[in-house]
Amino acid sequence: MADYSIVSDVSAYIVRTLRERMCPEPIPSPNNIEVSSPAEQDVDYILGLYLYDIAEELEVAMPPLPNPSRTQLKPPPKPYALYYMLFINGSSQMGLKAHDIQKIIGRAAQVVNDGSILAPRQMQPWLEADEAPIFIRPARIALDEKVRVWSAINKPYQVSLFYKAAPILLSSEITIDTPRVTDAEFNIEIG
Repeated sequence: MADYSIVSDVSAYIVRTLRERMCPEPIPSPNNIEVSSPAEQDVDYILGLYLYDIAEELEVAMPPLPNPSRTQLKPPPKPYALYYMLFINGSSQMGLKAHDIQKIIGRAAQVVNDGSILAPRQMQPWLEADEAPIFIRPARIALDEKVRVWSAINKPYQVSLFYKAAPILLSSEITIDTPRVTDAEFNIEIG
């Protein structure tokens, strides 16, 4: 099962994909796309990816306890959803016009939608078994919820893209030792 770093690995995957497919057009340099918060001041990038919420996914059915050996069991992984906002950096010194911003937002939506299925093994190649794919889809949230995200960081609302990446199956470090069988009794009945 995926290790705790899967959260940052998903963010890094999204940024890497955006950098590969959006540079040099419409964004001139890969350095202009960052994992960041819109609240950060005096940073010079154009497109930011902000992880604004992590929530447990209750609708995902969990597999049975993994069996690392015959005498040990592991609790099933916990499924989570990561909620992202893709935004244009308002404090960027690039002098973007409304037309440029709309072009960047449109291209970012296209890139994320095209790369919306992600295998955990792409990010964590040491995984022993294939895991359920992670789907990156537009988050179905209303405009007032989007405004609340912006308000939480004390910034005025601006057009941005909101995505949900799920399921993120986060493994447990706990192993449960199963007791050894020390006594067995068998009965044979003839009916």
